[in-house]
Amino acid sequence: MVVEERLEGLGGWLILVALGIIVSPLRIIFELFSLYSDIFTNGYWEILTTSGTDAYHAMWAPILLGEMGINLALIFAWLYTIFLFFSKKRAFPKWYIGIVLFTLIFIVVDAIAIKSVLPDEPIFDSDTVKEISRTLISCLIWIPYMLISKRVAATFVRQ
Repeated sequence: MVVEERLEGLGGWLILVALGIIVSPLRIIFELFSLYSDIFTNGYWEILTTSGTDAYHAMWAPILLGEMGINLALIFAWLYTIFLFFSKKRAFPKWYIGIVLFTLIFIVVDAIAIKSVLPDEPIFDSDTVKEISRTLISCLIWIPYMLISKRVAATFVRQ
């Protein structure tokens, strides 16, 4: 009982989890602004989505709008996960696992979708491989931690 009481609370490895969940939405926001501000301010949107231009493909608009929508949803999901974390809600580990798994799947599906538009480009360029690797490592470390950690079980108990 004394050991479990010391394990309860936002300490130990959960500090790294806290840093990760706080940085994640900020990172997505930064990436969204840096990528999509160029697309919309430099005329790339019109070039990619206007029939008759050299770079036009019917899938560009759905892919880009889908990426933006999913990334916005991920921002809100991470914000909700931050709330669950600091409120010590029982749902936190499930939400965390769900988001990191969804992110991994989203990166792969997005790469496949872009490959359909750019068939001569490699499906997994260096940036995509870096993102997949980063997310996969995160999954391999933190999902088992969420599932077997005594600190997680003792901390996230509120309904």
